[in-house]
Amino acid sequence: MLFMELRVLSYFLAVAREQSIVRAAKSLHLSQPTLSTQIKAMEEELGKQLLVRGTKGTRKVTLTEEGMILRKRAEEILSLVQKTEREISLSDQTIVGDVYIGTGETDAVRFIARAARELYEVYPGIHYHISSGNAEFVNEQLDKGLIDFGIVFGNVDHAKYHSMELPFKDVWGVLMRRDSPLAANEVIQPEDLWNQPLIISNQDDSKATLTEWMKKELSELEIVATYNLLFNASLMVEEGLGYAIGLDKIINTSGNSKLCFRTLSPKREAGMHIVWKKYQVFSKASEKFIEKLKTISV
Repeated sequence: MLFMELRVLSYFLAVAREQSIVRAAKSLHLSQPTLSTQIKAMEEELGKQLLVRGTKGTRKVTLTEEGMILRKRAEEILSLVQKTEREISLSDQTIVGDVYIGTGETDAVRFIARAARELYEVYPGIHYHISSGNAEFVNEQLDKGLIDFGIVFGNVDHAKYHSMELPFKDVWGVLMRRDSPLAANEVIQPEDLWNQPLIISNQDDSKATLTEWMKKELSELEIVATYNLLFNASLMVEEGLGYAIGLDKIINTSGNSKLCFRTLSPKREAGMHIVWKKYQVFSKASEKFIEKLKTISV
């Protein structure tokens, strides 16, 4: 038996959002005593305090550490319920619905967009939702069922996922200011960066690629910053903080950009796959999407 009803989870989220039981009760069209009783019952059932009630003067409530954990999980649970309800309600209708995709920063998103565009011509009722983040984010969202597909770099855990290799390889290189000394180089050798301030990805697989290519451990390099998304790193580069090591075609360096990109030598490439959970039951929209993806040419 579920430890609490979905309805009560939505009540708790309303309180967390409004930071007030009084305002939350008003938004939910409940009486304040009714809502307070529901929240107290939830706390008793969990055996944990979720809210810190303010004084009568402020009446502001804040979340305890356990309350913050519950808020995050409640948002995920209700999002998944809503997604499931939409899929079931549309299962016997014309093919319409939502396709959820998680990905890191890669030019391969163009491949996804091409499949979506061609599918749109036949099934305009299919809508696409792209979530961007690092590999840990994509895997977590996939495992929780919050996305249908994920684009991942490197090896695939075939015990957990089905996969399709994408016909692209991203190229590793260095993002730098056009007026930096290394901008005069056609390619970047490892020794060019040994004594330079570097901005690197905080993902483990990227760090492994970097240390192998650099022929040095990270502790021997001058790492001034790490990034999750290369766009943020590009702003640090533009402000002169250092050289960012990342993948090509993510940051636009054409035209009047202050930045340029130089590939690594020896060359390093990153292959990628689109993956989905084994034994996953797809909506009709997701089925059509993966079918189309298999027919797209580069």
